[in-house]
Amino acid sequence: SNGRIWLTTAVHEGQKRPLGFQAGARSMGTFRKDANNLKMTEFRVLCLDLDSGKTLWSATPSKAIPAFGIHPSNTYATESPVTDGEHVFVYFAAAGEVSCLDRDGKVVWKTATGKYGFGKGFGSGSGLAISDDLIFVQCDNDDSSYVLALDTVTGEERWKKDRDTRTSWSTPLLWKSGYGSYLVLAGAGHVTAYNPTDGELLWKLNGFSGSFSGSPAWDGDYLFFGNSGPRSTGPLIAVKGDASGELTMTRNQAKDWVIWSKSGAGPGLTSPVAHHGLLYVINGSVLKCYQGSTGKRLYEERLPGAGRMAASLLIAGDYLYALDEDGRTFVVKTGAAFECVSVNKIDDLFWSTPSVAGDRLLLRGADRLYCIKE
Repeated sequence: SNGRIWLTTAVHEGQKRPLGFQAGARSMGTFRKDANNLKMTEFRVLCLDLDSGKTLWSATPSKAIPAFGIHPSNTYATESPVTDGEHVFVYFAAAGEVSCLDRDGKVVWKTATGKYGFGKGFGSGSGLAISDDLIFVQCDNDDSSYVLALDTVTGEERWKKDRDTRTSWSTPLLWKSGYGSYLVLAGAGHVTAYNPTDGELLWKLNGFSGSFSGSPAWDGDYLFFGNSGPRSTGPLIAVKGDASGELTMTRNQAKDWVIWSKSGAGPGLTSPVAHHGLLYVINGSVLKCYQGSTGKRLYEERLPGAGRMAASLLIAGDYLYALDEDGRTFVVKTGAAFECVSVNKIDDLFWSTPSVAGDRLLLRGADRLYCIKE
């Protein structure tokens, strides 16, 4: 924003470089590796100059012993920050705090959101969402799940709703359809939509097994989501903007305001993206494109030489970017026909989703932040 980049990080003495998922998952014992060895951690925010990469300031809004252990592929600063252009808002679930910082790195306000246990030993991952004068926090955990709206100016609670769900890692989505605005949350067992202004529950779709890692995507009056786990593949689903009430999926069949469902097509770690009537989903190294309104699959192509992908897809201009864990970036032309125009490689470990600032592509690796200009 305005020539600046904001990053979050969490640092403690003796901290190690995050492992790739495959490396970290070889032994189930690693899933709770840090649970009994938690240390005082500084939760930091960095501001960098977009042109030079120079650090303009570093602030530490939170300092705490993390509330939970994490998988060695995760960090304690996985939650993505958001900005309104003048302030940056950060959420550290392991510290149980949301903070607002100004352009000079001064903490304007800090709100305690509570420390909770996150199941399965992976840690947390749900980022913030922002709309007008509200910040939204999705805290799906194994103790006391909730969704919270905070005032961007004061940090005060505007509304809070309890959720009957357990740990998930999906980030809230603001869906602005022709039928109204919805705050959509994907959680373990169900996907729900709330009124962003007051938290009223508008609709709920039950019947999902497992938790969500990826977030929903939207394009006009259509919303798309799905989930898959290490041992099972769930459905890919489309919902129309006139959804209301409560439904339960049965054998992945579309009904009422669920306009289509594709069995076994749900993404795993990554979020789908939707653009100009088309939906793109990555499963493993296979990219699929669907007609958003009908669910018709337009193509299914394996990206050449691609490895495991944790980063979600990104669309900028007329191109889609897919980044694998080993640093290969696949540039695919958007549209109903598959065309991979280039593949580039950077030697680093990549789990974060790419971002765009003007004509710059930003890639965050485990070791460095990379800024690529045309």
